[in-house]
Amino acid sequence: MFRRARYASVIDAQLALFERDHRDVIEEANARLDAYSRAGRDEAEELYGDYVDAVETGTEILADLRDHYARTVDDADRYVIEFNRAVQKRLTAFALEIENR
Repeated sequence: MFRRARYASVIDAQLALFERDHRDVIEEANARLDAYSRAGRDEAEELYGDYVDAVETGTEILADLRDHYARTVDDADRYVIEFNRAVQKRLTAFALEIENR
């Protein structure tokens, strides 16, 4: 019932690499969320769209990273599940759409 995450160390390294190499993507998403949160009604819709675009950029990068590695392992389905769960825990903003990519 409680299985240890088989790919935990690999995924941890991959997410650390994403955080280091794509810090600008993470910071942009955070900044756009802050701008949306502070916006008045007149600006909110456009600023939310900007936030969604920034999140989509990060999600695409993560999905590409995941999919490239998944092609190299025998149990790709398990790896993908573990990767998506790790993104949910560590990079929550990018988790909403990761399973759909």
